[in-house]
Amino acid sequence: CIGRIQNRTEFMRVFTPDEVATGTDSKYLGVLVAAKYTRELNSLPREAMPLGEDKKLTTRSLEALTSGQIEFRLVKRRRREEI
Repeated sequence: CIGRIQNRTEFMRVFTPDEVATGTDSKYLGVLVAAKYTRELNSLPREAMPLGEDKKLTTRSLEALTSGQIEFRLVKRRRREEI
């Protein structure tokens, strides 16, 4: 319906810094991991998208991170002199 606002009871999920830090060493690392996972989800074809299509990718990524569904490892970055 154009011009009408649908009655929706959906609210944006808020993640606290402590939630994001759970499973990672810091809030900062948690945000980086979630952002990387969001980019991975965004690169998938729509039909291969996990968890349905009702949530934004950033919300899905943060939910996966805080529930322990994302496994990651840190890779040491090579310095420019080593190349």
